[in-house]
Amino acid sequence: MNRLYIFILIAMIAALAACNPFAPAIGNTSSNTQFGDPHTVDGYFQAFQYAYTFSDTTIYGSLLADNFIFSFYDYDQDLSVQWGRDDEMRVTALLFQNTSLTLLWGNILDAEGTSTDSTVTRAFNEGDIEEVDGSAVFHLQRPASSDPWLAVSWQDESTY
Repeated sequence: MNRLYIFILIAMIAALAACNPFAPAIGNTSSNTQFGDPHTVDGYFQAFQYAYTFSDTTIYGSLLADNFIFSFYDYDQDLSVQWGRDDEMRVTALLFQNTSLTLLWGNILDAEGTSTDSTVTRAFNEGDIEEVDGSAVFHLQRPASSDPWLAVSWQDESTY
């Protein structure tokens, strides 16, 4: 009988050693909703907020399409500025390393689209800096309605 208990104990230890209950399985992001599920528009914005709150460039990068374009108006130079995904990731990594941000999404001001192409205008502010608020226009796309949304463009319409 003792050998049976030892065998069961060894089998249980081996089974538990093969899994980590504190980490999700690799590639299993579709069911992980702790930071938002980008398969829905609302979940996309939750994931975006999570990335900013926890300075998580991995999550942030997973929300941007390869052909992503960020644009804003530079009031000091009186001109429109835009850059692509690589520059966006560099700028955001530096931002995350050097600041602590509290991104707060406001109401959705406008939304239109289909199950694979959506344009959402959303109010936001940076909770710690009163002067930083405005709206952001996101153009989201996905190959099929079962895929997660990816930002193709983000036009920052901040009023600072």
